[in-house]
Amino acid sequence: MSLIAFDFDGTLSDSEMTVLLAERAGVADEVAAITERAMNDEISYAESLYNRAGLLDGLDDAAASEAFDAVRLRPGAAPLIERLRAEGHHVAVLTGGFERGVERALTREGVEADTVVANRLPVANGALTGEVDGPLIEGTKDDALATLAADVGVPMASTVAVGDGANDLPMLEVAGFAVGFVPKPAVRPACDAVVASMYRLGNVLEGHGVLSESA
Repeated sequence: MSLIAFDFDGTLSDSEMTVLLAERAGVADEVAAITERAMNDEISYAESLYNRAGLLDGLDDAAASEAFDAVRLRPGAAPLIERLRAEGHHVAVLTGGFERGVERALTREGVEADTVVANRLPVANGALTGEVDGPLIEGTKDDALATLAADVGVPMASTVAVGDGANDLPMLEVAGFAVGFVPKPAVRPACDAVVASMYRLGNVLEGHGVLSESA
């Protein structure tokens, strides 16, 4: 068994949750600029997330719910998750994004991840508070990956990490096999392989011996 840890926004999904939320709050340009700076490692992920959540202060939770409903998995992601789990691997989503969006995107496609580690946007009086909480704000994905690997009894050498942005670097650097999904320039050097589609990722995992070869 291997542990396959996916980033979500920009990797498993081609949606960016904070952008979908920001569009409904009228702050899309400001949030997109902060996101880009973080993904290029110009500011810390924690700083960017606090700043983006602050811009969403007061967004009606019904509008936030619509944004989470709009989150989609990338083409080919659902079949790949199903295939990995069918072959006995532990599939995890480690994301600085938000639980509600991850869960709704997976449910829409009728698939499950074995573990989801994600953040949350608190709600009070029917609106977002402008705060954010969860394990992957100050916490880093290398620690999350190592903890999960220990919990499920998988050696780090048998872990695979798939991500695209600067906050994925910690897990890409410690995983047994690191795959960049159209990675940012600062991330590419940490990757053992680079892919641009879930179909190609399946082929790479076959070549690495994680998946059996398709008939």
